[in-house]
Amino acid sequence: MLDNLEKYKVILASGSPRRRELMAGLGVNYEVRILPDVDESYPDTLQGEEIPLYIAKEKADAYIPMMQPDELIITADTIVWLDGEVLGKPRDREDALQMLRTMSGRTHEVFTGVCITTTDWQRSFTAQTEVRFATLSEDEIIYYVDNFKPMDKAGAYGVQEWIGFIGVENISGSYYNIMGLPVQKLYRELLKV
Repeated sequence: MLDNLEKYKVILASGSPRRRELMAGLGVNYEVRILPDVDESYPDTLQGEEIPLYIAKEKADAYIPMMQPDELIITADTIVWLDGEVLGKPRDREDALQMLRTMSGRTHEVFTGVCITTTDWQRSFTAQTEVRFATLSEDEIIYYVDNFKPMDKAGAYGVQEWIGFIGVENISGSYYNIMGLPVQKLYRELLKV
C-alpha cells in the first residue's frame, strides 16, 4: 500500500522491539539503525506532548549529518504523563513499583512524538492516548515488576503484557500508541510522502 516509499530506503531509528514489530505490521521494508548515546534530555519548560515531540526531533537531527539522499528515517519517543509529570523508564525496581502504585486506580496519558526525516524535509506529529488503570493490589504490582520487563518501558508497564490484561480498564485513543508507535497515524503520514 505504501508504494510511494519505494524511492526511499526506510530506516527505523529505534532499539525498541515493540516499535520494530509495529513497523513490520505496516508492511514496509525497513532497516534498523541505532546511534548510541543520543541525548534524550529536554528543556524543563516543555509539557505533555511537547516532550516526546522534542526528543523525537532531537533523535532525528542526530542522524541528519550521516543520511544519504535516498533515506527516510523515522524516530519516535513515548512518555507517560500523570499529574503534570513524566513517568519515563524506571531507574530501578523500586522506581518501577512506585510508578505503578501512582497509576493504580487512575487515568494517565501516553504521548508519542514521531519524526519523519529525509535530507530535504522533516515532518513530525504526536499521538495521545488516555489509559485508565484499575486499582492494583500491592501483590499484583510486585508480581508484574518481578516477572515481566518493565524497566525498558515508559511508565514501567507494557500494555501488551500481563499488567495490561488485568489492569487496563479503559483506553481512549490508539492502543498501539501505548506500545510506542501510533501506526495508524504514521501510515497516514507516510501516504503523504
